[in-house]
Amino acid sequence: MSISIISLIWLTLWINMAQLQQGGPDEKEKTTALKDLLSRIDLDELMKKDEPPLEFPDTLEGFEYAFNEKGQLRHIRTGEPFVFNAREDLHRWNQKRYEALGEIITKYVYELLEKDCNLKKISLPEGYGVIVLNPNENYIEVEKTKSQVQLSSDGSDEPAEKRERKDKTFKEAKKRRDFYEKYRNPQKEKEMVPLYIRDNGSPEEHLIYVWDHFITHSAAENTFFVAHSYGGLAFVELMIQREADVKNKVTAVALTDSVHNVWHQEAGKTIREWMRENCCNWVSSSEPLDTSVESMLPDCPRVSAGTERHELTSWKSLPSIFKFFTEASEAKNSSLKAALTRRSHRIKHEEI
Repeated sequence: MSISIISLIWLTLWINMAQLQQGGPDEKEKTTALKDLLSRIDLDELMKKDEPPLEFPDTLEGFEYAFNEKGQLRHIRTGEPFVFNAREDLHRWNQKRYEALGEIITKYVYELLEKDCNLKKISLPEGYGVIVLNPNENYIEVEKTKSQVQLSSDGSDEPAEKRERKDKTFKEAKKRRDFYEKYRNPQKEKEMVPLYIRDNGSPEEHLIYVWDHFITHSAAENTFFVAHSYGGLAFVELMIQREADVKNKVTAVALTDSVHNVWHQEAGKTIREWMRENCCNWVSSSEPLDTSVESMLPDCPRVSAGTERHELTSWKSLPSIFKFFTEASEAKNSSLKAALTRRSHRIKHEEI
């Protein structure tokens, strides 16, 4: 049964209810009966009817898509870009098809990073020269059986405050996911339980873990951050938790369409002052690249990324970001040289 037919059913029932509510006692009894009927209607079951099985190919070729020489995803036969609405009035089926194709593309991108960029994919904990964080993968879901006691990677010796924060993060994410999942996929009836990744149960925890175990131990003279979207919020949280260490180690931070908020995150005055001097946020805007953009928050300068598309802000602003890093590095080296010169003069004066 299509979405439009279900909408028509609801519209008819709604009109009937409105008409009945305008009548006397007899009509009110009919209204009560009609409400009882509505409560028994299982929309999920209705929408399952005529819905194709949620089974999709596991290769790009199976989807009849391929990447052309420009790296663009195109249909093999028509040459057209990806079309989300492959079947009209079947939004959930289209969504699951989109997600299945996305999983294949993710693996393809990983292969490109390894083959063309000579990167090596390894699991934490390992060392990196260039670190590409993965803050969105905080847990895996496994099917819960009747005899299964809910599994958790939380250790019994983990501080209560940390467990409470992790549980809150998961519950909020699960609430949002379940809301959309029930609409998109009524066929899903299996109950799942989360298995958290130890010490990486949220994007903020992941960044702090990487900072504590890798970045702080690196011999790099200059450390730079590029933080996109929620990554900016995670970086501000890192500053709140490791302020002195970050100020000592990090030379500059490039944010791209960051969603951080120094007020809501309760970042202190010293953090806000440091961000004004050492951070820049390239935001989605119709203005040309690097055009100054006004901000209501007293944290760091905001400039245009040269695009209105959120997902393209990092790529579009990349040349400006490297220029920003170069200038920050040169300024730091100049200040260090000046400090060393002053110290040298003071030592010579003391010797005389």
